[in-house]
Amino acid sequence: MNTMKAAMYTNIGHPAEVLDARDLTIPEPQAGEIRVRMTRSPIHNHDIMTVRGEYGSLPQLPAIGGSEAVGIVDALGEGVAGPAVGTRVNVAGAAGTWAEYFIAPAMAAVPLPDSISDDIAAQLLAMPMSSVMALNKIPAKAGDWIVVNAANGAVGKTVAQIAKGRGLKVLSLVNRGSSKAQLDELGIGNVFAMDEANWFESALAAIDGPVVGGIEMIGGEAARKLINLVGNGGTVLSFGAMSNEPMAVDAGDLIFKEITVKGFWGMVEFSRLTPEQITDSVLELIGLAEQGELTLPVHETFAIKDIAKAGAAYDQPRQGKLMIQP
Repeated sequence: MNTMKAAMYTNIGHPAEVLDARDLTIPEPQAGEIRVRMTRSPIHNHDIMTVRGEYGSLPQLPAIGGSEAVGIVDALGEGVAGPAVGTRVNVAGAAGTWAEYFIAPAMAAVPLPDSISDDIAAQLLAMPMSSVMALNKIPAKAGDWIVVNAANGAVGKTVAQIAKGRGLKVLSLVNRGSSKAQLDELGIGNVFAMDEANWFESALAAIDGPVVGGIEMIGGEAARKLINLVGNGGTVLSFGAMSNEPMAVDAGDLIFKEITVKGFWGMVEFSRLTPEQITDSVLELIGLAEQGELTLPVHETFAIKDIAKAGAAYDQPRQGKLMIQP
């Protein structure tokens, strides 16, 4: 048998309408590549944006969806010495991971200990690595504060957990009070719901040190509220635009508090890292995961054959990542 199931799309559009499970020939790795038998592959926000044609980098169509997975090395291309066949690895920044088998550069594969579950291993590098890189862009030291919105999303949860491991304090902003419980379950404190009365004053009262930066993922008025909480000389990263609205910024924050607002795109930031910086970041994430200090919840898992259902579920409220499995 030399065929596999894969979640493909031939046109851009809503994932529930354009994604379809198809039978394809199992690919062969070329020089410098490995083939991985996929175990789990998450549905990231940038994966959905890619299918919709909204991301900054788009594949040639037809294409298989997905960009990160955990799996078992199944075959080695010419000149590849490792990771050895049978090794469990995470691959991030790959293409076509929503398939029973996918091809990736051997150098992109990160072997992982068995102590890390498949659900965590499958999403350990892409968004957590972006979270690490974002935190590294904000000049914060132990005891300093940062503020994050969309804090109940994958990035918000991950930032809070990594920051805690570094001794940083986080103000976590969510849109609705109903989102607080899931953060409480992860041990994330200082959560403030922007639909509750006097939330801004309560957030200010919780701060006992400098707020040196923020990670803004919504845009619109939510951006203004986050930036209002950042202190003098702070750095705010524009990480996303979930509202699809232009960022609102008060001129007074820029002028009188001299706040700097920068764009952040993980793909570009990663290309700037040295091998040593990549290794240090990966080891930090693996260590947190092994110690149980980095929890990456999964809301629901779908088989490849049910990819259209997974695409539809992405627009529904959830408390964790949607995952694809063979």
